[in-house]
Amino acid sequence: MKAKYPLILLVSLLVFSLFLTYDFLSGGDREISEDRPDFFFGVDVAYGDVDEIKELVDEVSSYTNLLLIGSTGISHDAAKLNEICQYIYEKDLYFIVYDELPLHLNSLNAVKSKWGDKFLGLEYEDEMGGNQLDDWEYRFVLEAENYSDAANQFVRSINGYLNMQIFPFSPFPSDFHLFTADYAFYWFDYKAGYDVVLAELGWNYSRQLNMALCRGAATIQNKEWGIMITWTYDHPPYIESGAELYEDLVCAYENGAKYIIIFDSNEEYTEGILEREHFEALQQFWEYARGNPRKMDQSTDKVAYVLPKDYAYGFRGPEDKIWGLWEADAFSFEISENLSKSLEQYGSKLDIIYDEGLELDSTYSKYIIWNGTILTP
Repeated sequence: MKAKYPLILLVSLLVFSLFLTYDFLSGGDREISEDRPDFFFGVDVAYGDVDEIKELVDEVSSYTNLLLIGSTGISHDAAKLNEICQYIYEKDLYFIVYDELPLHLNSLNAVKSKWGDKFLGLEYEDEMGGNQLDDWEYRFVLEAENYSDAANQFVRSINGYLNMQIFPFSPFPSDFHLFTADYAFYWFDYKAGYDVVLAELGWNYSRQLNMALCRGAATIQNKEWGIMITWTYDHPPYIESGAELYEDLVCAYENGAKYIIIFDSNEEYTEGILEREHFEALQQFWEYARGNPRKMDQSTDKVAYVLPKDYAYGFRGPEDKIWGLWEADAFSFEISENLSKSLEQYGSKLDIIYDEGLELDSTYSKYIIWNGTILTP
């Protein structure tokens, strides 16, 4: 949901950024709190008004534990970033910082050293999979010989991009995570190097389908996952009602999301969109989560639907594409129907994974292969 910068601009800033980012990502000693929660819930403030952000923090600090500083108007201004981080810290909240330009990452050095484990990590770029699917101007794969070629290009290009911008400055602090938000191709986002993918829930897309795709990718690749509740409409009020928001929050929680974040900004990134009904939904959900601690998933309850290797289909309807390059075909329709039936039967117990080095172990009680074969460990 953030504004995009041309990749050519990012590459042109590389040489300068090498010097500025070293201190931020070169590691250093930092204590990891043993009291860090296993579930994070909060708001993505994607606007740059410091006073408005403070008002929101005052509102939500008693029933959230996380704030995502999602405005480059803040992350690109060291003074504002310092002020907001200090304010969040004093409210005993954790936080993530969003950025797009490595030129500005040096200002996060102060964040890391001053606020320790309250700083969870960096959300660096987002919707790379969605941009590829929807033929965005700056997508990474323009043409490919086949699905595997597209997958290899996508993963290699993003990994190379991250390697140029961030990874050379490892080892990371052990509690640092690299986040992204996306609405497609989560499996390949993880392969490209992200630690946490936030599946975007919005518009009229299937919540359960996207959570199954993201959770399955995270489970197999031993990563963390979460959700970002974003716009339902592309015009005011943008976001769903308070009652609908509460339902989505509970659904994400019961599906096991470690991070649950609500995107709060209008189209111009000038002010928040959350109203009283939404804050009441957040508070109601916080009370629900505190009263209903989650149990560890049991493998005997979990089922995997296994897609063909590298088959990156959008699953949003019969007109969706494969890798944003190929039109849907009869096989797309067939696999969508079969997957829909499995989701209806197994609900939140179903993960969606890929037939890539598949090992039949106790992670799942049943593996439903895309060709109709059903396997058990």
